[in-house]
Amino acid sequence: MDQDRRRLRPSACTAAGWAVAVALPLLFLGVFFAWPVVALVGRGFVSDAGGVDLTGLRDVLGSPRTWRLVGTTLGQAAAGAAGSVVLGLPVAYLLYRTRFRGRALARGAVTLPFVLPTVVVGVAFKALFQQGGLLGWAHLDETFAAVVLALVFFNVSVVVRTVGGLWERLDPRAEQAARALGASPARAFGTVTLPALTPAIASAGAVVFLFCATAFGVVLVLGGAAYGTVETEIYRRTTQFLDLRTAAVLSILQLVVVGGALLVAGRARARRERALHLETEDVAAHRWNPRSAADVAAALASLVVVGGLILTPLAVLVLRSLRTADGGWGLDNYVALGTTGGRNALVVTVWQALGTSLRTALIATVIAVVVGGLVALVVSRRPRARAARRAVGALDAVVMLPLGVSAVTVGFGFLITMDRPLGLSIDLRTSGLLVPIAQAVVAVPLVVRTVLPVLRAIDPRLREAAAVLGAPAGRVLRDVDLPIGLRSLGLAIGFAFAVSLGEFGATAFLARPDSATLPVVIFRLISRPGAQNYGMALAASVVLAVVTAAVMMVAERLRGDRASGAAGGEF
Repeated sequence: MDQDRRRLRPSACTAAGWAVAVALPLLFLGVFFAWPVVALVGRGFVSDAGGVDLTGLRDVLGSPRTWRLVGTTLGQAAAGAAGSVVLGLPVAYLLYRTRFRGRALARGAVTLPFVLPTVVVGVAFKALFQQGGLLGWAHLDETFAAVVLALVFFNVSVVVRTVGGLWERLDPRAEQAARALGASPARAFGTVTLPALTPAIASAGAVVFLFCATAFGVVLVLGGAAYGTVETEIYRRTTQFLDLRTAAVLSILQLVVVGGALLVAGRARARRERALHLETEDVAAHRWNPRSAADVAAALASLVVVGGLILTPLAVLVLRSLRTADGGWGLDNYVALGTTGGRNALVVTVWQALGTSLRTALIATVIAVVVGGLVALVVSRRPRARAARRAVGALDAVVMLPLGVSAVTVGFGFLITMDRPLGLSIDLRTSGLLVPIAQAVVAVPLVVRTVLPVLRAIDPRLREAAAVLGAPAGRVLRDVDLPIGLRSLGLAIGFAFAVSLGEFGATAFLARPDSATLPVVIFRLISRPGAQNYGMALAASVVLAVVTAAVMMVAERLRGDRASGAAGGEF
């Protein structure tokens, strides 16, 4: 009997531990994501008398403007996803299937756009397309094309890392066999390699479509007053008109699109994982060959992507920030960052806003790593029971939802629900905690997608061997999962910190003027007239980009090689 009790006790402790690991993330997302979103959507369908009122649904869905916004949003997302895939494939081949000097630097350059703040990218492309800019002659400012180019700038790295992470482990012998049987290089690629890559391409395309459909900062900066999407319309309806009914219906339309994209991405990712099970673990890339047409074509395409699409807007941003009001060159705009701008456009200086951003991002990162790490630990398990497997898959899907729900919806939902959350006698809206919490909600999915592949790569036999030798579940986690999982922790921290640093949608709602973060300050400078304010916005954008790049460089150095490959292939 005593022996039986000793055997049952670890099982009970283990079950309690897993229950906490599941309950804590669900409680966090339930209170700080589901509740605000449901509350805001519900407000749009309740009349002043408290009853259900569907007139808002009828009016919004019957408006031609609504469907123009939906069409623009879907067109923008489709064009951004297609452009990212077309430009990302040759770059993925070059960076993951060939070896050359400077490959690590090129990988870093391709990764940087994904973590840059949206406001910085918007300002960079605006400086490029504005009258007097390098491409001012093209008249692309405040156009659909400008927004799509900026979205491709952001998301091409998702395609490169997702497809490249699979491509570098793809067994080349099948394609070599096709070549030996007389197939041309193009036919061998089309009939052997491309079908093997299709699940990863579909997964990356679905995720990019999701990001493009919910883009906010880029559209707001580059689109101007004449260009609108569902996301910017939600912002305009809530901030300018306090029209919650219209915003609620638009949020539901957006959720339908998001749900469909997540469903496609989840199915594609499941197919990809089954395919990877049959592939070799380690395939050496070949040295780049100037006599190979494929290698040369990939290099030229990568030069266009890295040099033209990624580095050119950033270089223009830096150069324009060094232009003085009299047309010369100098550091005047950077010196002005210690002021509140022309006509006191700001309440705080840029340096004060940067300090606020760093403190806020640090708190958000801690929250996101704890919550996301627990989710990754749970989802990495493959239980034998079908019901348990479905529950794990559902948890994974639920955690991804914040990536596709409007940050504006979340931010405004916070304002209407966090005055007395859960009956507590505290107004979180004035506590300063809502901004890092909102940023953590956005960062949690990225932490999960970074840590999860590493934990899934652990051979289950290691855990089984430790258990057979008498190690309790807690020790198995400590000695097996934790050492391997730590390899991806640096990258997860970097992603969470960078995303929190640049978050704009929800922060624009929640940050008070005296505690504004740097992205909010940059947008306020852009929105105010005057050459001094615009010059300060350019300089502040450079500062924010440098800080974000530095954070990611440190994170890249902290991660392990196995984390590198896994994280690169999971988004």
